[in-house]
Amino acid sequence: MTDRAQIFDTVTAQIAPFNKKAVPLTEATTFAGDLEWDSLTVMDFVAAVEDEFDILITMNMQAEIETVGQLVDAVAKLRT
Repeated sequence: MTDRAQIFDTVTAQIAPFNKKAVPLTEATTFAGDLEWDSLTVMDFVAAVEDEFDILITMNMQAEIETVGQLVDAVAKLRT
């Protein structure tokens, strides 16, 4: 399994408690549109991801991340 695949699996596991509508998760799943998250949910989720991967996702980065795949890419970049 590739590093990116492992990150994807971990990210989707982190999404699970916040995925109230059981939306199927893919690389293209959007946080605002598909998951219908409000800003508070996003902040809680970002904190969980930061803790899980021991990284810091800046507000500027958060503003650019709209899909699960973009988040996986950002986490992979921050871990290197």
